Amino acid sequence: MTLTTDRRSLLLTGTLGLGALAIPGFALAQGLARGFTHSVASGEPQQQSMLLWTRYVPADGGAARLRVELSETQDFARVVTGGETITGPWRDHTAKITVTGLEPGTRYFYRFVGPDGTFSPVGRTRTLPRDDARRVGIAIFSCSNLPFGYFNAYAHAAQRDDIDLWIHLGDYLYEYKKGGYAPAAGAVGGRWPEPEGEMIQLADYRLRYASYRSDPDLQALHAAKPMLIQWDDHESANNSWEGGAENHQPDEGDWNARRAAAIQVFREWMPVSDDPWASYELGTLATFFRTESRLLGRTQAPDIAPLFQQADPAAALKAFRDGPWQDPAATMLGSAQEAWLAQGLARSVRAGQRWQLVGFGTIMGEMRTPADALGWLAPDASAKTRAYVAAAVAAAKAGLPNEMDNWGGYPAARARFLKSAQAAGANLLVIAGDSHNAWAFDLAQDGKPAGVEFAGHSVTSPGYENSLAIDPKRVAAAMVGASRELKWCDTSRRGYMALTLTPDRATNDWVFLDTIVERSTRATVGHSATVARGRNLMA
Repeated sequence: MTLTTDRRSLLLTGTLGLGALAIPGFALAQGLARGFTHSVASGEPQQQSMLLWTRYVPADGGAARLRVELSETQDFARVVTGGETITGPWRDHTAKITVTGLEPGTRYFYRFVGPDGTFSPVGRTRTLPRDDARRVGIAIFSCSNLPFGYFNAYAHAAQRDDIDLWIHLGDYLYEYKKGGYAPAAGAVGGRWPEPEGEMIQLADYRLRYASYRSDPDLQALHAAKPMLIQWDDHESANNSWEGGAENHQPDEGDWNARRAAAIQVFREWMPVSDDPWASYELGTLATFFRTESRLLGRTQAPDIAPLFQQADPAAALKAFRDGPWQDPAATMLGSAQEAWLAQGLARSVRAGQRWQLVGFGTIMGEMRTPADALGWLAPDASAKTRAYVAAAVAAAKAGLPNEMDNWGGYPAARARFLKSAQAAGANLLVIAGDSHNAWAFDLAQDGKPAGVEFAGHSVTSPGYENSLAIDPKRVAAAMVGASRELKWCDTSRRGYMALTLTPDRATNDWVFLDTIVERSTRATVGHSATVARGRNLMA
C-alpha cells in the first residue's frame, strides 16, 4: 500500500514509535496516529505550580477531554493533585494544563489520562527551589537542526541528576525546505523533517514541530525536567524582525500571517504560557528573565552590504559607525520590554536575589573579526563565504562588530540594558545562543564591568569549522585577541552549557559531545568559567 500525505493535514508521527526519524523521507497520512502521539513535557515552573503538556488524538479526530494526575511516587499510589482540559483539531490536538498547589523544590511524576482510559508516558518534573536552596543546576541549549545530526546533547543532559531545569534559547527547529540548510552529503541518518518544503503556512509549522518532537532524545529531555523556552529566528524565518525576515520572500505571502502562524504553533507545541516574556524566581538564588527579541518589538537590523558598493567603502563604514549605527530608536526588545526588564532587574536586587540571569536569543558580547581571517578559509570555501568574511574584516577595521543581526547591530539598546543593570547593582549573568559556537565575555559599559555572558554552542547546527581549514585553537586565539570583551571561545564543537548557581559563585561548563553523526552520549567538559558574586567579571 502506498501512503500519500496531504500537506495540509497533521503529521502524527508518534504511531511509528521512536524509529520514525530513521526512515529517510518519512511521511504519514492524517488519521494514522491516534492516542498520545508525542509523549509529555513540562514548563513554566514556579514554586507552587507547573504547566504540563501532551498531545492526544481521539479515534474520531475530534475534541477530547484529558485529565492529568500528579504523584510524588512513580507508581501513582497517591495522586496528590491534577486537572482537566479539552483539546481538539483547532489547536492541533495539543493540550496544556497548569496545575497549582504544589510544594516548592519537589519532584513530581505526572501522566495524562485519555477519554478511553489510556495513559500517556510518565513524565518527571520539579517545582522551582525553596528559598533556602543552596544550589541550582541549569542545562542550556540552542540551535538544534535535525538533518545535521543526532540530538546527543539532549540525551546526555537527560541522564544527569545534577540538573534541575532546562533552558532553551531558541532555534529549537529550522524552517528550511529539504536540503535548504543541511549537510552537502545529505541528512545524517536520513533525518529529513517534514514537510519537504519550507514551513510558511500554519500546517507547515505544525508538521515541522511534529517531526522534531518525534525525536527520542528530545522526548526524553522533555519528559525528564521542566523547560523554559523562548524562540529565536528559525522558529519563524531566518533573521526575522517585527516587519519581516531575510528568509521571507514576496512570493511567500504576507509576513504578518506567517509570523502569526509561527507564534501560534510555537505556543501549541511548546510547554509555555502565552506571555511573550516573563521572570522566574529560583528560590533566593536568582531571578531568571525569559525575553523575546525577534518578532514583537525588534526593529530591522542594519545592512552594511550596500556600503561596499560605494566609491570609498572604508569611508562609508566609518560614516555608518558614527551615524546610523548609533540610532537610539533601534531596539531588540521594544520599549515596553526594555522598561519591564530594567524594572525587573532592580526589583530582583532589592528582593535580595543573589543573581540576575537574563536569556537572550543572540549574543551581546563585542566581537571583531581579525585582519587575517580570510586566510583561515578552506580552499573550496564559496564566494559567498569569502565575501562575508571580507566584509567582517573591513567592518572590524572601521570599529564595527562582525554581526549586525545580534546585539552588535543595536549598540544604543545594548547600552541601555547594561546601564540599567549597573544602576540596579545587578550581579548580571547573560546567557545566549544563535551563533552555533561557544563564547565567554566580560560585558562592560562606560569602561566599567556590567556582567558576564556565557554564549552556548549548538546542539547540532554547524559552526565555523564548516568553512575553515586551520586549527580551531588558532581561530580562538585570534578572535580573543581582536575582541576586547571576549575571554574564551571554541568554534568547532557541538553540545550544551551546564550552569551551576550557588549563593556566592556561578560556574558555567561548556559540554562537548564526541560526535553528532552517530548516536552517542560520550562527552567532556571542554571549558569552565567562574564568576564570584559582586565581581561581574570572570575569575
